Amino acid sequence: MSVFGALNRFISRLDSDSPSQSSSFSHGAFGFQVLRNKNLEIGIEPWYDFIIGINGRQIDDPDPNLFATEVRNCAGSTVTLTIWNAKGQRIRTLQTPVPTPSPTLGITLQWTPISNTEDVWHVLDVIPNSPADIAGLLPYGDYIIGTPEGMVHGESGLGELVEDYLSRPLRLYVYNHEYAVTRIVTITPSRNWGGNGALGCVLGFGALHRLPVPLTEPPAAPGETLFETARFSNEDARPTSAYSQSFPTGNKSKSPLLANQSSDFLVPAAMTAPPPPPKISSPSPAPPRGSRGKRHVVSPNRAFEEYFKEGEQRSKEEDFAPAAKATPPPPPPRLGGGPPPVKSP
Repeated sequence: MSVFGALNRFISRLDSDSPSQSSSFSHGAFGFQVLRNKNLEIGIEPWYDFIIGINGRQIDDPDPNLFATEVRNCAGSTVTLTIWNAKGQRIRTLQTPVPTPSPTLGITLQWTPISNTEDVWHVLDVIPNSPADIAGLLPYGDYIIGTPEGMVHGESGLGELVEDYLSRPLRLYVYNHEYAVTRIVTITPSRNWGGNGALGCVLGFGALHRLPVPLTEPPAAPGETLFETARFSNEDARPTSAYSQSFPTGNKSKSPLLANQSSDFLVPAAMTAPPPPPKISSPSPAPPRGSRGKRHVVSPNRAFEEYFKEGEQRSKEEDFAPAAKATPPPPPPRLGGGPPPVKSP
């Protein structure tokens, strides 16, 4: 844990030294967090959006009356809001009209430090038959962002809350990155479920586990191909499948699977035989048809044997191996015989 903690602190230091605008707002900055949005025509997302500027000026005063006055001054025209989003830690600019009869935006705000969005726990793994598995937590896609039971701060904040709710139902706000939805999950922590931990899941915390940027396209439904338009260059275009025509984008995850989806799969192009090579005319004249000589036909196996024998002979010559017909060495002395006689000089 100390290695990961040091790595998180190092990445946080790099983020603080970065000249990017989003990083400067995410460390030690405040903003009006959107708690509720009654005006569906405004593209503002509760909890994740922070209003940090209005009409080109950064908001540094927590007085909500000043913000409301600035909005009323724009009645009959548009107001420009600078919004910081916790998903991907990005900043965007939003222009929205302000009606004349009631010059309000229809949103509920609270002055909150932006660092509160860093208290996020990423679900990395879920043990089967654990409290987390029974509650419906999904690995990699789910992020625990809070709880209606109270405020949770720091890496150990969630663990302390779980200890207080052992054998009792605990509600958690969970954001799913793949489907871009936030739901309430009720989980009952327990030490007697048969595994390690009270939740039965692996959680990640820190700079490496912040909320990522939302996906631009919905994930593929079960049975769907990953690359629906991929095909070879020499393959004719395939017609659109009935599955794609029947269900619009975004609702495929709730639609039933069709039995026949052969047109969705990547089918390789039909292989055609190459044309025969052109005939090469030999410079020497062909022998007459009348002279039929004996043809020497060499089988492929015999050709390989001759090739291997030639290589073996060449290897023996290079290694100076003695031939098979060389003079054999003298026989060993007979048993029981004395030593050979020694000639005197």
